[in-house]
Amino acid sequence: MSQLLSVKETAKRLALSCRTVYRLSDAGRMPRPLRIGGAVRWDARVLEEWIAAGCPPVERHMLTR
Repeated sequence: MSQLLSVKETAKRLALSCRTVYRLSDAGRMPRPLRIGGAVRWDARVLEEWIAAGCPPVERHMLTR
């Protein structure tokens, strides 16, 4: 099972601010988060794959795993 990361953990891994993580995600420039109730989480495996691929833009209509 993959680890789910908070926006703070995601921002730390990417060396960005939390606000920038939300902006990139909303713009389709990084994987979109999973929403679990009121919580927003990013799948660590999806982020690592995205980083390994060179951080390509992600289409807005694509679903996260």
